[in-house]
Amino acid sequence: MNPAKVDRARVRRLEDLPNIGKACAADLRLIGMLEPAQLAGQDPYALYDLLCVATATRQDPCMIDVLISIVRFMDGEPPQPWWHYTAERKRLLGARHHQSAD
Repeated sequence: MNPAKVDRARVRRLEDLPNIGKACAADLRLIGMLEPAQLAGQDPYALYDLLCVATATRQDPCMIDVLISIVRFMDGEPPQPWWHYTAERKRLLGARHHQSAD
């Protein structure tokens, strides 16, 4: 759903979450996330890894941004478009890559 249209009080289904449509909701269900409340407190990077394993495919890294957006939303932050988190993801993954190269 478009983040600007999300009403926290009406979030009941995965499709009610910001940035989640039918395809992303199906991906979430594939990794055992059946309702929005299950996302609270989750690690978006771990969810991404689970999705890659479940689909036997390296998912687009932008999916991490989507996962960050919904976990943070369920943790109480305001809804944001998924791309709001792209720079954060790139910084974190870049730092992890740099550390592993040392």
